[in-house]
Amino acid sequence: MFVTVILVICAYLLGSIPSAVWIGKKFYATDVREHGSRNAGATNTLRVLGPKAALPVFAMDVAKGFAAVQLFRLSPLATTGWEFYVQLALVLAVVTGHIFPVFAGFRGGKGVATIAGSVLAVYPPAVLLCLLTFVIMLAITSYVSLSSMTAGVLFPIYTRFVFGVHYLPLIIFGCVVALLLIWTHRKNIGRLLSGTESKIRIVRKKEAGA
Repeated sequence: MFVTVILVICAYLLGSIPSAVWIGKKFYATDVREHGSRNAGATNTLRVLGPKAALPVFAMDVAKGFAAVQLFRLSPLATTGWEFYVQLALVLAVVTGHIFPVFAGFRGGKGVATIAGSVLAVYPPAVLLCLLTFVIMLAITSYVSLSSMTAGVLFPIYTRFVFGVHYLPLIIFGCVVALLLIWTHRKNIGRLLSGTESKIRIVRKKEAGA
């Protein structure tokens, strides 16, 4: 149990790596938390600094989520039938680290990419379908927040009804992920309802006369 607690702490520290903050300050002399939506995530990095900065931020955030969950293999509980619960604890730890990073004054991002990386380590098939859902929703609405929440809410539904998984802990885990995404996007929900949420165009319209 002691080793598992240490691994959970390590997962939190992994999540606390503020890729958006470090890349923004190191290469662009900009703290993305002072601009745009003021979140330290790939979406705000894209909005503030552009795709060249956002791509490595996204990759690092996904990677730290995936790596954190893989720590469960080092836990003595990983071979006792408790592996799923160890993984769940590591997911919650790494996402908490991303949202409240100790290395960046506890001001982080919403954790979408980190959640994606974490869940990818737990159950890849449904995550890939969620990624497709995200891309389709983004192409239709141009709202990253709405696309992220839609993909997250559909994760437990895909797991149960598309892939036919009956393992209750995994279904519960999916519901927790969906609720976590909704909670971290609660301000975005308010802006969506008021029509003030910002959009990101992945396909730019041609200018008149072009």
